Amino acid sequence: MIFKDFSENELHLFMNGKLIYKRWLDTGVSKVFDVMAYDKYTLASIKELTNQYGLLIVKARIKRTPTEQGGRKTGIISGYSPNHVFEYTSEGKLQRTYIGNINFEGEDLMPGQERIATIRFLLVKELEQYLTKGRKWWLHEGPKLIGEAEIL
Repeated sequence: MIFKDFSENELHLFMNGKLIYKRWLDTGVSKVFDVMAYDKYTLASIKELTNQYGLLIVKARIKRTPTEQGGRKTGIISGYSPNHVFEYTSEGKLQRTYIGNINFEGEDLMPGQERIATIRFLLVKELEQYLTKGRKWWLHEGPKLIGEAEIL
C-alpha cells in the first residue's frame, strides 16, 4: 500500500509503512531510500508531480543492451521509467539515479534495438548540469544495465 504525505516543504512516499522516497519541494532535491520499492511507484509519482512541480524534457537516442550482453530479455513500452545514471563511483557503483520516463512512437523497444525518444525527467536541480547535447548516460533496472542514451 502506497501512502503519500505532504508536510510544509516535503513530500514523503511510504510503502507498507516504510519511508521509500523524500523530496524537498523548495530545492527539488530528492532521496530514494528503497530503490526496489520505489521503482514499483515511479510511473504514478511522475504523473502526479508533473503539473505541480514541472519536468525537464530532452530528445535522446536510446540504445537497448542486447540480452546476450546482460540486458533484459523483454522489450520496453513507451512510458517506461528506468533509473537514469549519469555517474558511477570509483568502485563502479551507481552514484545517483534520476527519475524519468521514456516516450517513443511505435512498437516495444527490444533488446539490441535503438530509437529516438523523448525523456521526461522529474525536475531536480542537480540534474540540469548533465543535460547537454551529446551527453551520454546509462539506463538501469536496479543494478542491472539495460541500455544507454545520448541527448540529441
